[in-house]
Amino acid sequence: MLSLLALASSACWGTSDFFAGLKSRDRAAAAVVAWSQGLGLVAISVVVLLQWRTLTFDGWPLWSVAAGLSGAGGLVCFYSALGSGTMGVVAPVASLGVVVPVLLGLLGGEQPAASAWFGMLLAVLGVALASGPELSGDVSPRPVLLASVAAVGFGLALYCLDRGARQSLLHTLWGMRLTSVLLFVVAGLVLRTAGGIVAREVPALFAIGLGDLVANGLFAFASSRGLVSVASVLGSLYPVVTVLWARFLLQERLRPVQSAGVVLTLVGVAVIAA
Repeated sequence: MLSLLALASSACWGTSDFFAGLKSRDRAAAAVVAWSQGLGLVAISVVVLLQWRTLTFDGWPLWSVAAGLSGAGGLVCFYSALGSGTMGVVAPVASLGVVVPVLLGLLGGEQPAASAWFGMLLAVLGVALASGPELSGDVSPRPVLLASVAAVGFGLALYCLDRGARQSLLHTLWGMRLTSVLLFVVAGLVLRTAGGIVAREVPALFAIGLGDLVANGLFAFASSRGLVSVASVLGSLYPVVTVLWARFLLQERLRPVQSAGVVLTLVGVAVIAA
């Protein structure tokens, strides 16, 4: 069940990332992140208000702030890369941030089973195959560099989210969102701009923000009740979803080796979940 929840987080992340990437081709990535995060904050704040009697401040605040800062920075870089590069390249590169929580989990004493290690190896290799062929072509280095920075931000955010969720899942998600939104509010006041977003764009941005929020929640629940190393690998398979959306809606063609990478990733997932 925990593996399925981590996989579901990948599906939510991959879908919201795809549509956020599309939106970032028309609007600044920072504006897309700020508005989607802000609308997501409204949604989770309603839940927090309904559960206000359970509010405590034991353990989660610092982790949520760290997750919010690293996650917001990662999203700005990631959406910028998606908006300016090939999604089938950018998404897999960003997913390699999974190395960060896996290593931190191991340092914390986690010991995944041998089969889980094999499955994780297959999954990471599959993601590499899905992106590698494109990286050797005429691709601007800027989207790849942005995706690499995003990978580090995502990896740190996943680990911090997991640590905070072990104290309070709901409040860690809320604190993470509140931190990122306050960061963008300050930036908006300094720059005196709201990113040029108009009313008709709000529903789409709300859907993007809600998708990212649900993905965070599913991942945090799965990792805080299992191994963060395994959940991080499963939760970082969202590039497969993004690549498939780009294939069917944008007609981005996959090379045979990339298709093989997608299949290998799915095999790795099956081994981990077995």
